[in-house]
Amino acid sequence: MQRLGGENGLDARLFHQAFISFRKYIMESSFLNADVHIILNDICCGAGHVDDLFPFFLRHAKQIFPMLDCMDDLRKISDLRLPPNWYPEARAIQRKIVFHAGPTNSGKTHHAIQRYLAAKSGIYCGPLKLLAHEIFQKSNNASVPCDLVTGEERVLVDPEGKQATHVACTIEMCSVTTPYEVAVIDEIQMIKDPARGWAWTRALLGLSAEEVHICGEAAAIDLVTELMYSTGEEVEVRNYKRLTPITVLDYALESLDNLRPGDCIVCFSKNDIYSVSRQIEARGIECAVIYGSLPPGTKLTQAKKFNDPDDPCKILVATDAIGMGLNLSIKRIIFNSLIKPSINEKGEKEMDAITTSQALQISGRAGRFSSVFKEGEVTTMHRDDLVLLKEILNRSVPPIETAGLHPTAEQIEMFAYHLPDATLSNLMDIFVSLSQVDGLYFVCNVDDFKFLADMIQHIPLNLRVRYVFCTAPINKKQPFVCTSLLKFARQFSRNEPLTFDWLCRHTNWPLVPPKNIKDLVHLEAVHDVFDLYLWLSYRFMDMFLDASLVRDIQKELDNIIQIGVRNITRLIRASEATSVSGAIAVPDDFPLQRTEVKDRMLNLEDLPAANQEQFSSATKVLGQKRIRGSKALGYKPAEVQSNMKSHRQESLAARLVREGLLSQEMLKQLEKEWQVHHNNNGNFPTGTKDDQNGSKGTGNKK
Repeated sequence: MQRLGGENGLDARLFHQAFISFRKYIMESSFLNADVHIILNDICCGAGHVDDLFPFFLRHAKQIFPMLDCMDDLRKISDLRLPPNWYPEARAIQRKIVFHAGPTNSGKTHHAIQRYLAAKSGIYCGPLKLLAHEIFQKSNNASVPCDLVTGEERVLVDPEGKQATHVACTIEMCSVTTPYEVAVIDEIQMIKDPARGWAWTRALLGLSAEEVHICGEAAAIDLVTELMYSTGEEVEVRNYKRLTPITVLDYALESLDNLRPGDCIVCFSKNDIYSVSRQIEARGIECAVIYGSLPPGTKLTQAKKFNDPDDPCKILVATDAIGMGLNLSIKRIIFNSLIKPSINEKGEKEMDAITTSQALQISGRAGRFSSVFKEGEVTTMHRDDLVLLKEILNRSVPPIETAGLHPTAEQIEMFAYHLPDATLSNLMDIFVSLSQVDGLYFVCNVDDFKFLADMIQHIPLNLRVRYVFCTAPINKKQPFVCTSLLKFARQFSRNEPLTFDWLCRHTNWPLVPPKNIKDLVHLEAVHDVFDLYLWLSYRFMDMFLDASLVRDIQKELDNIIQIGVRNITRLIRASEATSVSGAIAVPDDFPLQRTEVKDRMLNLEDLPAANQEQFSSATKVLGQKRIRGSKALGYKPAEVQSNMKSHRQESLAARLVREGLLSQEMLKQLEKEWQVHHNNNGNFPTGTKDDQNGSKGTGNKK
């Protein structure tokens, strides 16, 4: 039966689903066709065979899987075995392919860019807006007119709006129909990325350029060579070595008291960023903060602050967002943890040690050729991580074996023609299940696409518009951004333009600087909503009318977020002060903890036994003066102790107010709640002002 099913388009998964449905139909139907009754009776009496049920089973399967009737057509549409043939303009010319292979800080991209600048026309394709911006500025500074194209932005340098001969773009935005003399594809190793790999495959196979210069890890050489063999093009490989030495230290940092100017602590979660930056500034040391969800302008401002030799900020706390797109003067990389959450090929979240490729990419940011530090160092925060880091760095990077592909809007539209009643999410599922790829390719993960497709399924949109909305580059973990996409789609379906005033009402613009971390996270989400509006404005110009106004307020929002990031320690303290009752703010001198699976604040039972007693009566908060500049790096915990003596006689309330963890208004509110609670219990004494300040009273205390 399974073999017969396979011959009729039922793979193992579809066969199993059809079998369960058919069995349920037979067992639970109040009326069955007489022919089915007769065959079932014959089988029971030994006069028939189970194979005799197949025509009825197949008819039932076609009712629940309509595509079985047009399986041959669908298989042809989802045949992805010859991607080079999708790009006739590139196949019409004989391209010269040059692979610039080497580690970070080896000059490989520099050499490719020099050829790009010398060409009559050129296109640069990078993974990040920051990298596209950098090449855009570098090109125009070198008197080579260059336009900028990203998902959310188009900048034409010509005053009359004519296209320049050169363009810097994010890789998803590159044109595969425009002819160029030179094309540069940066970070080619991302061709294996489960979500975005298709964009590198498309650029590599499809760019219509006389010369294609590819930059990235040597691990991609064999795959690129094989892919180019299928197009009849040879690959010239140029290998580069790192320009400056880098050393893996034999000792871990172990304590933030051992920080030095030029240090960068790398964390893999926002919570760790908040915790580490709080503890650094508690030592009177100023630090810059960079993580992925910050706007590009804020990242650049923080990078500039850290790089500025005249700025007292000499420590950086960052996620692996520093691995690409930012030029930083880092002397030493310190891994706070080696565990990083990742998404596997099935779209499942995993917590695993960083890969050799990731470790090399991040470590390579230390001691860059263009920075003030000509030698780099790398170590870990914790001693027991150092052995693992050395082991990871000593492994060879495994060769990249496959390149990503993604269904196009045209392919999905052809599927919809044959399956008019299927939802977009189902169309994508069916396409992926039927798709055929050869050994050099894989189909990229489409979970984010399907998530958005399911979210807006109930909104009446034509298929092409629905497809575009589902390819919007948003973080599905941000509820406010997802809600905004839903509202955008609903407004679009009513044919009502999304105006500047409408967007301001939706986002409550104008906004104020954040008072706590929650506010900062929300501002980052609003910035992403503005990005989403701009992204859609280039695809539906007649509906998203006010792109220039939105870009203006987005710049204002970037400045507001910068204020928040500059005061991030104060925001953390404010968040801790308003946290849930029973939670304990992480004290400034508390030993560093690595990333835990639980993302929450510490409670009393989480503390080591030695610390529980001292925290049982009150939250410990260190009071100390802020010290700026490199002198602060010699700051010792002993100074904290001497500073504490002057405040030892203070009451807990007074100390919390002085530290900014409590305001006078909050204190008054707590007093009122305390009185109401004890008056209701009938055991609250009248008390004096001295009682409220912590001296002994005559009544019972709890």
